[in-house]
Amino acid sequence: MNIFVGNLSNDVQEEDLMNLFSEFGQVKEVKIIRDMFTQQTKGFGFVEMPGLADAQKAINGLNTKEVKGKKIVVNEARPKTDSRKRFNGGGGGRSGGSGGGQNNRRRY
Repeated sequence: MNIFVGNLSNDVQEEDLMNLFSEFGQVKEVKIIRDMFTQQTKGFGFVEMPGLADAQKAINGLNTKEVKGKKIVVNEARPKTDSRKRFNGGGGGRSGGSGGGQNNRRRY
């Protein structure tokens, strides 16, 4: 299960999350999301745990736990929704449709 971990302190490292979550079971991967230019944390990350029961125990046990001065938010990660995809690339379809209408008006 992929787990979202939010409200992370700037001091939290991947190793910290690995140690924290491994108390509940096997941890496959830990990724803290960082700014690609400054490498400063964006305050959230993801933990992948292969065991569903262990992952659920980790979510229940760690949500709102204080880590390096901040209460972390822990819940099941959700995939990006279709609305994000449409928002990023939806304009092309709309402009293409109106372009056809303009061409029709020119013919008459």
